[in-house]
Amino acid sequence: MTASETDTQALRALAALAHHDPSVRLRAALAVGSAPAPGNVGPLTARCAVEPEFSVREMLTWALTRHAASATVPLLVDEVRAGQGQARSQALHTLSKIGDRRAWPVITPALLADPDDEVARSAWRAAVVLVPEGGEEALAVGLATQLGRGGRETQLSLSRALAALGEAMLPAVDAATRHPDPRVRTHALATERLRRDPDAGFEYAIEEARRVTALGAGQ
Repeated sequence: MTASETDTQALRALAALAHHDPSVRLRAALAVGSAPAPGNVGPLTARCAVEPEFSVREMLTWALTRHAASATVPLLVDEVRAGQGQARSQALHTLSKIGDRRAWPVITPALLADPDDEVARSAWRAAVVLVPEGGEEALAVGLATQLGRGGRETQLSLSRALAALGEAMLPAVDAATRHPDPRVRTHALATERLRRDPDAGFEYAIEEARRVTALGAGQ
């Protein structure tokens, strides 16, 4: 195959990222990721911001991880800082998969507390991957400010992020078990239990934590 033919195929694959059929878009993302080239990074990042299908977004993320971090990380960081909704959450998700700690400065306290649950959840997962060595306890303090937030999926995401920090999470989460808000106390207790016994399941951990919180309130 000549260079011209290769370029034509690459252009067709990039164009197919916007096809109306999600199966075509999925194959296009696979093709683009299978033949990494600097010119792919911008279109892949842009498509992540608007792609409606989860499986296609995952393939777009995979395709980006196949490219050099020096090309992808700056664009993804820009998306986190200036993008909207899905663009930000997907960029954070992709940064967590790339795992390049040069992206760490984008993880700010404001981002960890972002009002968009999907953005915040992606930020929590990315933060645990990107945190520099020795920064785990400080990160746990930031994450612990979000205990008690949201519904089951949001709380589970935060508990998993904190549990992934291991013993570094203990001081911040232990302090939260004495918080005046019972939702915060319950979530903190459930997070501690999940870290000790990850096989127990989050629902069981939450129910146990609620019982402990209720007993404490009755004393």
